[in-house]
Amino acid sequence: MSKKTVSDAYRSLFKKSVPAHGLPVQGIDFNKPVSIQSLLDRLSSSGFQATHLGRAIAIAQKMRKEKVTVFLGYTSNQVSSGNREIIRYLVEHKLVDALVTTAGGIEEDFIKTHAPFLVADFRLDGAQLRRKGINRIGNLLAPNERYIWFEQFFQPILQHFLQEQARTGRTASASEIIDFMGKQINHPQSIYYWAHRNKIPVFCPAFMDGAIGDNCYFFNYNQKNKLVIDQIGDHHRLIEMTLEAKETGILVLGSGLIKHTLCNANMYREGAKYAIYLTTAQEFDGSDSGAEPEEANSWGKIAAHAETVKVTGDTTILFPLLVSGMMGNSKKKKKLR
Repeated sequence: MSKKTVSDAYRSLFKKSVPAHGLPVQGIDFNKPVSIQSLLDRLSSSGFQATHLGRAIAIAQKMRKEKVTVFLGYTSNQVSSGNREIIRYLVEHKLVDALVTTAGGIEEDFIKTHAPFLVADFRLDGAQLRRKGINRIGNLLAPNERYIWFEQFFQPILQHFLQEQARTGRTASASEIIDFMGKQINHPQSIYYWAHRNKIPVFCPAFMDGAIGDNCYFFNYNQKNKLVIDQIGDHHRLIEMTLEAKETGILVLGSGLIKHTLCNANMYREGAKYAIYLTTAQEFDGSDSGAEPEEANSWGKIAAHAETVKVTGDTTILFPLLVSGMMGNSKKKKKLR
């Protein structure tokens, strides 16, 4: 084998390139005054996940402009965190059309109308916290007293639906129970108070996975006639919403069940037109949680020519920026739908 010459090395190192096309990379110039808007305007040209976030903002703006039917999905930790207030804002001003969340995403919203969760530390001793009756969610604390209050709030609601079931012979769906909870709480800081007022349906495919499920277990334990909750009814209602929509867009905070529920419902219409994922989940294990939008294309959950983006990162950072960019400089609140 012949040895490479210095000339060969030179040609390899200084190989000629064809013209490349794209947006020039440019970050923020702090020699000039920097506002939130100017920061957001530079995301697309900054590279890496900043560029993906810039693309997510552009897609969200298109969803507003085209008034597509918007489905917002979020895991319970979004409500544990300060993202709860952003979700409430979107629901309060009718900027979304439907919500899909987990049991924690329901109960924690109601709990926070009673008392807040507290910022602490990721490294607190779990066994010591347990002895004190304090639960930890990441670096947040949720004292057990909050869940004792929730039991007192929720048990009469279960009793109401059991009486209605006995009177009419009809079983209620989770979305109907959540809507009634929003009515009963009558508190403007609650996501579901505004969902009730604005007639925005809330779907919870994992209604038993949390304090709600614990309460249902104890409620039914000594009941001769058991309360039954209709999950199929909600499944039908969500799919019908996707089928009746002219176009759909999905925004998913987190992953897991809520992501799959939204994507699966949109499969019935050959996919959503727009999709934005904000998540830390990765695709290497083959789970739906970390799957890229292209995988959903293969199932027909997202339309073949849809505009999509997956932004990898902490939603407590990404989501406030996304909503700020989506709203832009306009003082008037325009509906996404």
